[in-house]
Amino acid sequence: MKNPFKKFTWLNEPGFWKEEAGELIIKSDEKTDFWRKTHYGFTRDSGHFFYRKVKGDFVVKVKVTGNYTDLYDQAGLMIRQDENHWIKTGIEWVDGVQQVSAVVTREFSDWSVRPWPENPPSIWLKVKRKGDFVEVEYGKVDSSFQLLRLAYFPPSDEVQIGIMAAAPDGAGFVAKFSDFTFEKITV
Repeated sequence: MKNPFKKFTWLNEPGFWKEEAGELIIKSDEKTDFWRKTHYGFTRDSGHFFYRKVKGDFVVKVKVTGNYTDLYDQAGLMIRQDENHWIKTGIEWVDGVQQVSAVVTREFSDWSVRPWPENPPSIWLKVKRKGDFVEVEYGKVDSSFQLLRLAYFPPSDEVQIGIMAAAPDGAGFVAKFSDFTFEKITV
């Protein structure tokens, strides 16, 4: 089986992770997060991010399965230029309910959520970057996506794209990432 995570590297490698049969399983460390300033007044850049560098426009998809237990447990995709410019999206556990979440950070973080009260075991995420925008979509299956967010993202020659997980308030949790695909978009 082809390894979809070839040439990936860690920012904030977790204490436990393994890659097998095209899947990535991680246990997030406790007190990890990505956030900048807004509302809470603090900056955190300690979440786990397994990424590769890419140039140009692209579409990336992944299936995420998480054992969310504590407030703000989160797992999903991330696109990042640096610590001041990034977008993360996925499931975030808030008040006992999965929230489809997107945080867009351009010096300051903002947070968008959409409750998913049926708490499905898995979610599909799709992130498309084209020029100066990023489109974030989610769904229960790979073939049916709904738009969560369309956001400006500063143009750059190269960005980092990959999976992310964090446990800001809890002791950590296990997340599995499968069916990861990356496709360049050409005009």
